[in-house]
Amino acid sequence: MDPSLTLHPIGFIRTGKEVKFQTPHQPSEKNPEQNVLELLPDRGYETALQDLAGFSRIWLLWWFHRNQTWRPLVLPPRGPARRRGLFATRSPHRPNPLGMTPVPLLRIEGRKLILGACDLVEGTPVFDIKPYIPAYDAFPEAAAGWTDQVEAELSLPAAFTVHLATLAQLQAQWLLDQWQIDFRPRLFELLARDPTPHRTRRIRRRGDTLFVIGCGAWRAVFTVTGPAVEVLSLETGYPPRFLNNLQLEALPDRDAQLAFLRLWPHW
Repeated sequence: MDPSLTLHPIGFIRTGKEVKFQTPHQPSEKNPEQNVLELLPDRGYETALQDLAGFSRIWLLWWFHRNQTWRPLVLPPRGPARRRGLFATRSPHRPNPLGMTPVPLLRIEGRKLILGACDLVEGTPVFDIKPYIPAYDAFPEAAAGWTDQVEAELSLPAAFTVHLATLAQLQAQWLLDQWQIDFRPRLFELLARDPTPHRTRRIRRRGDTLFVIGCGAWRAVFTVTGPAVEVLSLETGYPPRFLNNLQLEALPDRDAQLAFLRLWPHW
């Protein structure tokens, strides 16, 4: 038997989320959003969409197209800094990097499926669509292993308060006003739960008193004093030598980072 298989995308999703930091660990519908799955033309997919409009949710089967390697033990972003067996997690680093996500189906426009909240980055290839059927796909009483304890801890009030210092507040407002970039909600969510160093959450120490968290194409420098987290400043995630190298394609927020560095150089 030939161990290789061939898969072909049926379409690609447009979410506007260029980096993983912009996507939640699981899709959340607290903040309404719209995403578009555009199926490829001239494949008969319009006919295949017949009768799907009656379903309020669908499953997407897709490819972690930015991952090249896998590892048997991974460090999940949620919970304590403890490695878990890959197959007991939803890590993107898998032998075959397949993903599946249930998403709200808002409407269908020709070959375009207008979707609600999802955790896919821009341009993710989608292999298949299946209807979500609550009677068969939902098992709310099923045990969820080690994640049950993590969910119980996450249901508690956040252990830390997060505050922006004057400089960080100025920088964040400038990013929002000038470039419509705002990663504060996700930043606050992560730091309020646990600001301790964690590789997957991209939190590391800087010297004796400072910490840095990666926020996609950006960084935030902060301190922790008891239950209080103070974000001192924001930084670009890439140095000028990368941002000015036009041979490096698809660097997220390139122009915004260059403009930011003209105001607040830090490299």
